[in-house]
Amino acid sequence: MERSNASPGDPFKQAPGADRPPTIRGVAERAGVSKSLVSLVLQDSPRVSEAKRRAVLDAIDELGYRPNAAARSLVARRTHTVGVLLNDMRNPWFVDVLDGLNSLLQAHGLRMLMADGRLDRRTDQEFARTFQELRVDGLVVVGTLPDTEGLAEVAERLPTVIAGNHEPRLPRVDIVANDDERGARLATEHLIGLGHRRIAHIAGLGVVGALRRRGFEAAMRDHGLAAHALVADGDGTEEGGYRAAVRLLGPARDGHRPSAVFAFNDLSGIGALSAAGELGLDVPADLSLVGYDNTYLARIRHLWLNSVNNASHEVGRRAARCLLDRMTHPDAPADHQLVAPELEVRGSAAPPGEGCEAS
Repeated sequence: MERSNASPGDPFKQAPGADRPPTIRGVAERAGVSKSLVSLVLQDSPRVSEAKRRAVLDAIDELGYRPNAAARSLVARRTHTVGVLLNDMRNPWFVDVLDGLNSLLQAHGLRMLMADGRLDRRTDQEFARTFQELRVDGLVVVGTLPDTEGLAEVAERLPTVIAGNHEPRLPRVDIVANDDERGARLATEHLIGLGHRRIAHIAGLGVVGALRRRGFEAAMRDHGLAAHALVADGDGTEEGGYRAAVRLLGPARDGHRPSAVFAFNDLSGIGALSAAGELGLDVPADLSLVGYDNTYLARIRHLWLNSVNNASHEVGRRAARCLLDRMTHPDAPADHQLVAPELEVRGSAAPPGEGCEAS
């Protein structure tokens, strides 16, 4: 008689083979069908009768069988994953975009693999190619990336969608973005409507930054206020917003400081809010402030920042829809969609006070 190596006093040791996971062969034997038929059931093939499908599914449940994802992807030539390359994971704007993106992808059985393209000035190329090596079914690029040559190369081989930016314009690459120029006009005209005349803009980077600056300057020009328009360069960070606001509001302005500031995004706006506080300026009594993106930061009660809602969740959802369509029709012409923004009014803007320059 063969002796078991398991000790009677050791409950953690098992007989040989007892810890092996169930296999597709075991499922086939339990269901009384062939392995190829089990594979058809796992692929949700319509060629299987309901009775045999039920028998296979019951056997899977009884045995606790879990299909090998890697093996299935080799057979189906799909991994059911989507690469998502972000400009900067630290920006809260991406949270809502990802939420909208994931809600639709998940409903279609796709999982996201994420990478931060700001870790290195060249990682957009490296990560894009890495996603290709991982055999993802598609790629979504969210935000502005420093270099796009690698992306163009990958997009020739992989269904690709750009979300939250307006470039690069590539063949068969769809773009879903906010109407940034229109949103900047909304913010600026809101401040003008409150009676402000000397208005400053903390600018951002890239095409999105350029479009928001263009909207600001166009609104000021259309209302005959171009001579009162001030612009300070920022970088989209809280620290960048703080430094830009110090330049705009500090003692060097000597009575010519703006009575209102429109910031490139909420992070920049919060930096400007900190600078105003350090300079002894009350928001909104001494300085009105409007941000952009309408992130959760703008809704924090002690900040309560007026902000342009750029429909980030809808941008993500539409980007997912475009990717699903692109995966089905890879040669369709590229689509460029703009999502309309809206202004969310809270408590950071008011008519200019008596001590503010308003004319």
